[in-house]
Amino acid sequence: MKYIDEFRDGAAARGLARQIAQETRPDREYRLMEFCGGHTHAIYRYGVPDLLPPGVRMIHGPGCPVCVLPIGRLNMALELVARPQVTLCSYGDMLRVPGSGGQSLLKAKAAGADIRMIYSAADALALAQRHPDREVVFFAIGFETTTPPTALVIQRAAELDLPNFSVFCNHVLTPAAIAHLLAAPEARALDAVPIDGFLGPAHVSVVIGSRPYEGFARDHRKPVVISGFEPLDVLQSILMLVRQLNEGHTEVENQYTRAVTRDGNLKAQRLMAEIFEPRPVFEWRGLGLVPHSALKIREPYARFDAERRFPLTYQAAPEHRACQCGAILRGVKKPTDCKLFDVVCTPENPLGSCMVSSEGACAAYYRYGRYQGAA
Repeated sequence: MKYIDEFRDGAAARGLARQIAQETRPDREYRLMEFCGGHTHAIYRYGVPDLLPPGVRMIHGPGCPVCVLPIGRLNMALELVARPQVTLCSYGDMLRVPGSGGQSLLKAKAAGADIRMIYSAADALALAQRHPDREVVFFAIGFETTTPPTALVIQRAAELDLPNFSVFCNHVLTPAAIAHLLAAPEARALDAVPIDGFLGPAHVSVVIGSRPYEGFARDHRKPVVISGFEPLDVLQSILMLVRQLNEGHTEVENQYTRAVTRDGNLKAQRLMAEIFEPRPVFEWRGLGLVPHSALKIREPYARFDAERRFPLTYQAAPEHRACQCGAILRGVKKPTDCKLFDVVCTPENPLGSCMVSSEGACAAYYRYGRYQGAA
């Protein structure tokens, strides 16, 4: 395939849907989790649920880094921007996520805090170089996809010996979250739904490769198919999972061969290992405390760690009592199960992170799914 339109061909999509329908067994259910929020949006944007037989159930996972960041970490950023010398640089999605008391970075900016929306980690580094009189802090967030650029700017800041640049690190790790969802004690504590197989994340897997998922197939007997983001990618990956489950196989398959290899991007992995190390434990919204599921800055680069420079202490904070974002992130509920959805909670007035983020499940339902019944 050479062109993007070929990945969205309607006739080919209907053909894949017919194959899925023919190969699913009427006496069983296929509960498949798309871990990545990008897959959730693709599934609803292109109407994939309408093409699937009743036995195939797609379950939304916690693969949205903005969504899974707990309120306590956002409160730390709000504490940072209250300091008059600090300029906080953040990606756009994080600005609108509500923290404790409904406060957000956008509201703090309106009240006078120096907060800048940026498009890359390099933008934050450049800002620190232009404004040596300011303490420029980069609000780093994301899975393994966005971790290498953060590592690169920390490495570059060290080379420049830049005294006014630091990183508030909130990078989280995909395999640890999947393992937490599958581990029996944790799954029972979370009231997690049974999962038969996974659509593996695409962009994350470009970096880490397919190898880290092999333990899930071997130890938990769950097939994983790494899928691209286009509708034909998703449908083909669902068909591959259905076939594995029918045949009793539990393997890691790579549908996204045009971008993902078994070993991933080794140069990016070496860079991440130089700059970061795993945290012993990290809280995820909806999943609770997940061991070895996030990164912190290594000691040789500690002067660029905002949590040590200022310093900052994490305190867990309660979610909005009526918001179901946590249950949605672990697949227990759908966005439409939340009483606030499309009533009080909308993209213009989000009460939870799942409605804010461009990868959030609530945002996907609101944008692409809420009129399907009428149609």
